[in-house]
Amino acid sequence: MRLKIDGIDVKVKEGSTILSAALEAGIYIPHLCHHPNLVSSKECVPSEFVFRGDKKYENAQTGKRYDGCRLCIVEVEGKDGFVCACDTKVENGMVVHTKTEALKKERKKNLRALIADHPHSCLLCAQAEGCPRTQCSSNVPEDERCCVMLGRCELEKVARFIGVPEDIERYRPKKREVFDTEPLFVRNYELCIGCLRCVRVCNELRGIGALGFVFDKDGKVIVGTKRGNLADSACRFCTSCVEVCPTGALLDRTKSFAPNKVPKEKITACTVSCPAGIEAHIYLHLIRDKKFAEAVDVIRRRAPFPAVLGYVCFHPCETACRRGEVNEPISIAALKRFVAQFDRPVAKGDVKNTGKRVAVIGAGPAGLSAAYFLRRKGHSVTVFEAENEPGGMLRYGIPAYRLPKDVLKNEVDIILKEGIELRSGVQVGKHTTLEKLSKEYDVVLIATGCPTSKMLRVEGAELKNIIGGLEFLHSVAAGDFKRDALKGKRVVVIGGGNVAVDCARSALRFSSDSVVLVCLEKREEMPAFSFEIKAAEDEGIKIENGWGPKRFVGREAVEKVEFVACTSVFDSKGSFAPKFDECTTKTLGCDYLIIAIGQSPDASIVGDKSPVIKVSSDFKTAFVNVFACGDAVTGQKTVVEAIGNAQKAASAVDRFLGGDGEIFGEPVRIEEAQFVGREENFATRKRIEPQAESVRERIKDFRCVEKTYSEQEALSEAGRCLRCHLRTSLLSNPLPPSLLFNLDETSVCRLPEVEGVYELLDDKKDVIKIKGVINIKTALLEELKKGAKAKYFMYEEDPMFTKRESELLQQYLQKYGHLPQGEGNELEDLF
Repeated sequence: MRLKIDGIDVKVKEGSTILSAALEAGIYIPHLCHHPNLVSSKECVPSEFVFRGDKKYENAQTGKRYDGCRLCIVEVEGKDGFVCACDTKVENGMVVHTKTEALKKERKKNLRALIADHPHSCLLCAQAEGCPRTQCSSNVPEDERCCVMLGRCELEKVARFIGVPEDIERYRPKKREVFDTEPLFVRNYELCIGCLRCVRVCNELRGIGALGFVFDKDGKVIVGTKRGNLADSACRFCTSCVEVCPTGALLDRTKSFAPNKVPKEKITACTVSCPAGIEAHIYLHLIRDKKFAEAVDVIRRRAPFPAVLGYVCFHPCETACRRGEVNEPISIAALKRFVAQFDRPVAKGDVKNTGKRVAVIGAGPAGLSAAYFLRRKGHSVTVFEAENEPGGMLRYGIPAYRLPKDVLKNEVDIILKEGIELRSGVQVGKHTTLEKLSKEYDVVLIATGCPTSKMLRVEGAELKNIIGGLEFLHSVAAGDFKRDALKGKRVVVIGGGNVAVDCARSALRFSSDSVVLVCLEKREEMPAFSFEIKAAEDEGIKIENGWGPKRFVGREAVEKVEFVACTSVFDSKGSFAPKFDECTTKTLGCDYLIIAIGQSPDASIVGDKSPVIKVSSDFKTAFVNVFACGDAVTGQKTVVEAIGNAQKAASAVDRFLGGDGEIFGEPVRIEEAQFVGREENFATRKRIEPQAESVRERIKDFRCVEKTYSEQEALSEAGRCLRCHLRTSLLSNPLPPSLLFNLDETSVCRLPEVEGVYELLDDKKDVIKIKGVINIKTALLEELKKGAKAKYFMYEEDPMFTKRESELLQQYLQKYGHLPQGEGNELEDLF
């Protein structure tokens, strides 16, 4: 269908509205109640009643329908009066006008009615741009000022486009309800303009029906919940309502930040918080839809260890999970572990070999991950591993009760089947050298981790039966530790981290008489994960907090350990600086002592004496073609952090070898229905914890403690997801065109050749010239030729440009007490 809008020929599909036709043609018509994802506001039917907390509001206008904001009114030739562009269908040959003086006047009238009960003082302030809102030069009371959305508010932008009437009545706060203690978002009805976007997204688009509206006796809209609070109203806490709200009436909030609107890219907190960038929100959706193999594909795209991570990841995604603000976070790691059973890895057959060769030193999580990504980019990769079996700390540092050996072996085999060569039992520095490798290969990537335990330099450190934590775990994993070595023995573990807990729990499985873990930190300061500490205590391990070792006592082997009370571990800046009370001591009998106070990388491979291997921002060492990544560079980190670091290093290596650095390939595409549906008691659905072996049974050996979800458990747990990501698919409402343009040829050449007024502004955005002309485009091109000192310009189309120029000059004079800078001599006679 063809029509004319403001003299421009427009072609659109049948059934389009005037508003959609105009926006498609790049013609802006102001609007607020309309949203591109939502049904027309005029289709909304009021509820019988709504609640704002305990207060019930009944509908006082039976049969009344919502009129809309009426800011999108236009004139159509052949039709009387104004029509709403948002719900008026186009007709062939229709002629539409959007900028007549009558329309501008009527829109201002409608805007006045819309914002009369909304804070608007800041919309009239000449210093609103960049205002911190904490102090007001005009002394406007705080409760009459605009909210934190000032400068980003859709209502503000539309109001400025239409023009706020200068004589609008002062806003008087109505003291309406504010709800700021419920999960995830604040409802501030003092800022609600009744556009019904929140109601429509909740009811029609999502199908939840937690929100509704009624009319009061004066016909004004009152928005509220269907019951006394969000949870009882069956809210799914997807926060789509916050996304579509054009004001600050609905704002995001969590325990960690004050009310504001969260950028779309940060909404999926689970994915954002993952060091490896694994898109948890996508694979949770796929699990919910029983697309298990596709869910593993999502994980494998960013990390070649889906099952391993399901067993050992410390899951920062769960800490960040927004469901945790409602009651308990989604058990994301357990779901990852469940779905990894359905892995269907297929080697990337279409890889075009680049002819470049990469040597990776170290077959731990960082080295194998980097090798995986680089092979998928077409490079020939050889991995050198000092141990007899690959896996690094996954194989020799994490006990089998946490990560079964067959699970690790399966995933390592999958990685190697990509076409990666593994050379086990080759120690660089002994069987070959870094210099030799750097000559034979285009790139060498060092990923040797943190292979050495830090030891204590105290009296008695030379006694027998004292071992480092990593050395103990390695001996156990390799099968070198004798089964009865600790039978009936008193074991003491020094350290408060995860390795210390692993050592303690492992020692217990060797029939020790007792295992005591002693650390400097208070319970809440321990670096070990809380769930690991609880598991240790459940198994009978005693934890002594707040003690530091003073000396080890014994004749040939250690017999007891003397401790001194630790009064503080960190200084005021948070740096490690323990202080002790020498007068308070404790002595523990000990037959076997394990020191697990941290691990260190070995930087000697590059001839460096620093604590870690030093690299540049692109992971290069001091050698031309030698890179490094993982714990060798960062110091001791977690598995998922090592993988995330390896991703960046692999990307840098690929670029060095002439690639584009895009190592992840195409994302997994999913189509997800926008409809969520109503579910009573959704907010109170409890987290399903994975079942575990009984304490009595599990301490007998190294069987895996935590069991994998059943399919029903996995589906139920995935169904607790708030589906925050649906909010990111909502479109943004088209905003008014920028009123401020750069004064350059590109911007000016886009202008219409019409009558109007332009304003020139300097680099501080102060107006320096106001001029009415017969042709805006031609006049501004002349300004460019003259070398005008302005940096920006604004313009208005107006056939009565002389009159409009005079009005703008008088407004400027009244506001600032002088004419625009540099224009005084030219215009003095006019006034």
